Amino acid sequence: MAKLTIDGIPIEVPDGTTVLEAARRAGRRIPTLCYLENVQAIGACRVCTVEVEGARTLVASCVTPVADGMKVRTNTRRVREARQLVVDLLLSDHAGDCQTCVRGDDCELQALARELGVRQVTYAGEKSRKYLDQSTPALVRDSSKCVLCRRCITVCNEVQGVAALWPQFRGFKCVMAPAFGHDLEEVVCVQCGQCGAVCPVGAIVERDQIDEVWAALDDPRKHVVVQTAPAIRAALGECFDMPPGTLVTGKMTAALRRLGFDAVFDTNFTADMTIMEEGTELLTRLKRALVDRQSVALPMFTSCSPGWIKFMEHYYPDMVDNLSTCKSPQQMFGALAKTYYAQKIGKRPEDLFVVSVMPCTAKKYEAQRPEMNGSGVRDVDVVLTTRELGRMIRQAGIDFAALPDEEMDAPLGLSSGAADIFANTGGVMEAALRTAWELVTGRPLPFDKLHVQPVMGLEGVKEAGITVTGAKPEWSFLEGVEMKVAVAHGLGNARRIIERVRAGEASYHFIEVMTCPGGCIGGGGQPRFTTDEVRRARIAAIYKEDEGKKLRKSHENPQVAQLYAEFLGAPLGEKSHHLLHTHYERRSRV
Repeated sequence: MAKLTIDGIPIEVPDGTTVLEAARRAGRRIPTLCYLENVQAIGACRVCTVEVEGARTLVASCVTPVADGMKVRTNTRRVREARQLVVDLLLSDHAGDCQTCVRGDDCELQALARELGVRQVTYAGEKSRKYLDQSTPALVRDSSKCVLCRRCITVCNEVQGVAALWPQFRGFKCVMAPAFGHDLEEVVCVQCGQCGAVCPVGAIVERDQIDEVWAALDDPRKHVVVQTAPAIRAALGECFDMPPGTLVTGKMTAALRRLGFDAVFDTNFTADMTIMEEGTELLTRLKRALVDRQSVALPMFTSCSPGWIKFMEHYYPDMVDNLSTCKSPQQMFGALAKTYYAQKIGKRPEDLFVVSVMPCTAKKYEAQRPEMNGSGVRDVDVVLTTRELGRMIRQAGIDFAALPDEEMDAPLGLSSGAADIFANTGGVMEAALRTAWELVTGRPLPFDKLHVQPVMGLEGVKEAGITVTGAKPEWSFLEGVEMKVAVAHGLGNARRIIERVRAGEASYHFIEVMTCPGGCIGGGGQPRFTTDEVRRARIAAIYKEDEGKKLRKSHENPQVAQLYAEFLGAPLGEKSHHLLHTHYERRSRV
């Protein structure tokens, strides 16, 4: 342990703790810009400089370890002037279109300038060359706003393991970009948006599609419906200054009606459908492997997360067959809305306009994949992120906090608690186990409150095993089999699992992968800034939503049962195979 003082406050912390961390424990806030919690501490921006007695120069607190007897001052005149100088220099090369920038109300650079008292830009002169990359369906990259903090580089390489972005060139020409200054479309980018989620300014943002939605709502020929992902209800409130983890399901529904949507539905409905289809697919693969002794692609991976799918297509094309053939709940909804629902209201598929509200930027890419047209037309027309919906509600002048709670519409608005937890890492696995276990044994899962505790929480890779006992006669081949499952969130963790499976170091039957840290609650389209504290608050809210529902298992959803009886027939049947399943590509990394 090291004993030191910070602004005269004595504190004792473990050796290896940085001055920044120690200051936070002492209740002293040091501003940062390049720092990224639990991942990056490189001292690149120097905004976090402090004065250490005896040191020749100011030091970056994020990379300076504490020492016994150290005396730190965080608010001397010398420190304040140094921080002001750093921010002044950053502003001198910044685009400066704050009035119209999408990050105008949550820009960290702008907030730092206000906090540090920087009232004008002192150093006028040449600015870096502006380059606008609009090559992908999901993301827009504007080099003129970049402050070279390297957060995007860190999250893309160290967290996601995708390596689409790197520092390019040197000195005044340095940019954060794909290799050789290419566009994102020209390299392997899964469009997860984590780069934009950690960007402190507007250098990487989602492609804004609000105007496309307004145009559809204003078109009298279109019947416009909206679906909302489970993670939205635990995060949208943050766009209106509510604490992270505030459940706003009812207010969100009311806001969407006031925006003019003809019907407000829930992606949770097709999350329940996903469990029926994916669970049946897994049990079918196990039967073929264990009874028919056929060669089957196991373990089976979940397929709900489009960034993960693109990652597999590029980096592990030889394992594409291990992916479930199920479409994501978003795409299942689009196909059913333009067929089943359209028939019920007497509309043609082309008369419907389907809008998704998602926590994920990669959903924008997924909706444009050419195979996502099971209805005969494009199944999902536009995808908005949580942040875009927040902006749209503000544009409409809606007082979100004052809205009453309203219910979603039938028939695609009823869902189980199992569908809610799709938002959390481990949630798809838990939902699948709730249904698969009960189908096989006729009994509920033997876990407290139905929660499979080993797959909950923010550990990067989680494992669980449950031995089947008391299997029904038709599932007797599973009797005594220990079902081994694993969960990973963040693509770097997914890579760890895949490499262990390939090396024969681990064996599983079923693996859940979510692209983003924490699962969808930490998606690239969620309100910024998403720390682990924020993730935990959103996760807790989602579990609360699940536990408060009468229906907590997907196979108990009566409207799902009705849809199969009226329209689809059975899980994995001919019609469901056409509408709810798909195929994936084996892509190169070039």
